[in-house]
Parts: sequence; C-alpha cells; structure tokens
Amino acid sequence: MIERTPEQHAEKMKKKQAAHEKIMATKTQEKGLLIVHTGKGKGKTTAALGMVVRAIGHGKKVGVVQFVKGARTTGEKVVFDAFPDNVTFKPMGEGFTWNTQDKTRDIALAREAWDEVKRMIADPAYDMVLADELNIVLRYDYLPVEEVVETVSARGEMKHVLITGRNAPEALIEAADLVTEMTLVKHPFRSGVKAQAGIEFCLGRARHHPDRQ
Repeated sequence: MIERTPEQHAEKMKKKQAAHEKIMATKTQEKGLLIVHTGKGKGKTTAALGMVVRAIGHGKKVGVVQFVKGARTTGEKVVFDAFPDNVTFKPMGEGFTWNTQDKTRDIALAREAWDEVKRMIADPAYDMVLADELNIVLRYDYLPVEEVVETVSARGEMKHVLITGRNAPEALIEAADLVTEMTLVKHPFRSGVKAQAGIEFCLGRARHHPDRQ
C-alpha cells in the first residue's frame, strides 16, 4: 500500500471529486423506474421495504401488495399501519403452496393480488408500488408474464414499480431499469438456526422458505 502525505491524499481526493462531478453533470433525466430484486440471497423484500420507508420520508404515497404472504401478521405491517396517509399495505396471500395445498385457490389469490397491483399502478395518487414476491407466482405460472410486463411497462412516467422474489423471468429483467440479484454466501438456516422475528418477516412463528428470503 502506497503511503501518502495528507497533502497528496487531499490532491487525490480533489481529482476524484472533480471526476465524479463531471459524471453527475451528465445525469439529468428523471423517470419512474421498474426495479427488480431477485436471486437466492436474503434481503430482496428487506431492500424493497427500505425503499418504501425512504419514500415515506419524502412524503410519497406508496402501495404495497404482498403475494403469498398474509397468513401471519408481519412486523412491517405493524410499522406501516402507523402511516395510513402514506402507505396502503395489503398482504393478500394465504401462505406457501405446500401449506395451502390448493392450486386453484392459490391462482385465484394471485390474480386478486395482481388486480390490486394494477389498480395502484393506474392510480396517479401512488408514487411507488411494490409487488412483493410477485416473482414466485410468475415462477409457478399463476399469472401470465406477458401481462405483467405489459402492465409495468405502461406505468406512469414518474411512477416507480418494485418487484421482488427469486427467479425473476427474463422478460421482466429485460424490461427493468434496475435489477439487483441477491447472492447467497452464508445463511444461518443451514447451520440449524431457525427464522426469527425481527430478522424474518413474521411476528409469529417465523419460517424459512426456499423460494423467498
């Protein structure tokens, strides 16, 4: 490692600052983004909900629809219920497929949740819409990928849409402005540590699911 004097360090940082400002000066466009969080690693929903919190801090109105989730009370719902003017929070699932064991009803619930997402996307009052775990129902072909891509691509010019879940379809990735893939490096579940409230999404008896993190 090269040892620099304080003066050399200051000069180097000054050059970096100038280069950064030059790059930033070219970024003038603002638009609503289609954001996809996918991958096997934990943190997809957590990162998206962090964006929801950020939007609340800026006085934005956000719609959150959770696919699959809904069978248990979640920590995030308790928090967002405190901001009724800024957040519409709707867990609209009944649990995972092996718990419900009713594919017909799972498909019907996915459609109902998707209709609510479409309503929020069409409503100009919402600045941001989060379709949490939508990728899971797309993976199981509970909704047509083409319909989803068409709807989110036709969103309002300044509306942000977030979609989470493993195995994001290629067509959705192609349509997105920002795609983040969470990579699993290490997970306590593999060492026998159960899911825990405050770390996982449930307030009640938390469970790990191989399709969602």
